[in-house]
Amino acid sequence: MATYGAGRGAWTRSPISRVDDIRTPLMVVQGGNDVRVVKAESERIVDDVYRATAPHEPAGTAEPKAKQTPLERMGGPTGLVYMGLPIVAFVVANSAFGLAVAIGTAVGVAAAIAVLRLVRKEPVQPALSGLFGVAVAAFVAWKTGSAKGFFLTGIWSNVALCALFLVSVLVRRPLACVVWGALNGTGTAWLKDKPSRRYYDIATLTLVGIFAARSAVWQWLYDEDRTGRLAVARIAMGYPLLALGLLVVLWAGRRSGKRLKALSEQRHAAQ
Repeated sequence: MATYGAGRGAWTRSPISRVDDIRTPLMVVQGGNDVRVVKAESERIVDDVYRATAPHEPAGTAEPKAKQTPLERMGGPTGLVYMGLPIVAFVVANSAFGLAVAIGTAVGVAAAIAVLRLVRKEPVQPALSGLFGVAVAAFVAWKTGSAKGFFLTGIWSNVALCALFLVSVLVRRPLACVVWGALNGTGTAWLKDKPSRRYYDIATLTLVGIFAARSAVWQWLYDEDRTGRLAVARIAMGYPLLALGLLVVLWAGRRSGKRLKALSEQRHAAQ
């Protein structure tokens, strides 16, 4: 940073003249009593480097990215619409052209949505999961030779989830805590706290009720051969009910978190 004397040669040798060539992180250390490189020169190169790298943030000053909400992880409101499109396409195509065309249409729509999200650089994981689910449902419909078979995997999966979550409450390991951990990241301190377990029991039983309601309604419509109404019920009882369940999980997680924090502060104060 020193001027290295006077004249043009001194300027070309100074690092200040080569700020634009700096490509790696730079740390400037200034001695308080340095008589050769004065503080003003150090401040100048810091300012010049900052201006040369704008609009980039200086290293270590960028704010951490906010955690995605559950809705954002599913692709936002647009993602919810995308998830329902293959079902609507299946029902419409089945009514107009028959089962074979309906299967191809549903899979084609799901694949097109995945490609669209990839091109638009949107979250692709929900679309790929939806494509896989539609492909499995389409395979079941093809094997059963019935349009309503398209909805069997949804019925089976909700029966399984209902049983799994109910068992988790009975063995004192409510799975709502696992859901909360996946969304927010938590430890296992809640296992030793009865009120926290009670909060998660309530949230888990709420999810059990949602899975049971889905299974019962969808199975009834399946048995009644009401494919159109089954499609409507599949969409209406899908993410809207899941969102309700996640709200209860959020309540349980926050109540437990506040309680555990208060207990931890009490322990530290007592030490």
